[in-house]
Amino acid sequence: MSKSAKKGEETVVCVNCGSRLNTLYIQYSPGNIRLIKCDNCKAVADPYIECEFMIILIDLILHKPKAYRHLLYNMLSFKSEDIKGIIWKSALLFLLLDAIRVFLLKRYNDDYGNSSLLMPKCREVFLDVLLGNIVFIVVLLLGTRLFVNCSLTITSYLEILLAVFVSSFFKVWEFPSAVLYIIEMFVLSSNAVAFRVSTQQEAIRCIGICLSAHAAKFLRLLVAISITVFFFSVILFTGNS
Repeated sequence: MSKSAKKGEETVVCVNCGSRLNTLYIQYSPGNIRLIKCDNCKAVADPYIECEFMIILIDLILHKPKAYRHLLYNMLSFKSEDIKGIIWKSALLFLLLDAIRVFLLKRYNDDYGNSSLLMPKCREVFLDVLLGNIVFIVVLLLGTRLFVNCSLTITSYLEILLAVFVSSFFKVWEFPSAVLYIIEMFVLSSNAVAFRVSTQQEAIRCIGICLSAHAAKFLRLLVAISITVFFFSVILFTGNS
């Protein structure tokens, strides 16, 4: 008798059309499975199940939405009870790797060779990265709230954050500073693909939201000043009313 293989109590998706499914394959015996076809598009729901991770990684680099659906919905646990824990761990790892990337880009600076200045410089880099990514996340979520044409729950926002964190994997690889902006553009496009997979919105809207978040991250001082002025203006206006 056949047995359906399910991802706990969660719902998986077809990587081709994004339709929700209860299972991706039927297991007859250990090592003997049959992949399920999607009732909506009639294609194999997730052929990546039988692929090596290197193939999946190549398709992620090529920005294939199918690979992102497989990674985000059929490999990672979005609906599990500990999703907040997953988000916190992902965020901390994201910040740590981003700080390491920035530190490596500045390692040729003479000051970094002075051991007495190493810890202050590390602290400075981490605080700079922390501030930049806080601005990035705030603008991303604000853009999602304003411009995504669908009702979103707290879990939906967490899904989007996790998708963006995962799709930023390429930025932690070590590259010479000469190609920094090329890598940042690649990360931007990866974020846009993951954002589109998570929200099912049109490409131009997803690119616009992610571009705004990245721009705010690099212009964080101006953004911080603008937000401060805005809130003080609101407070003054409310007080005068």
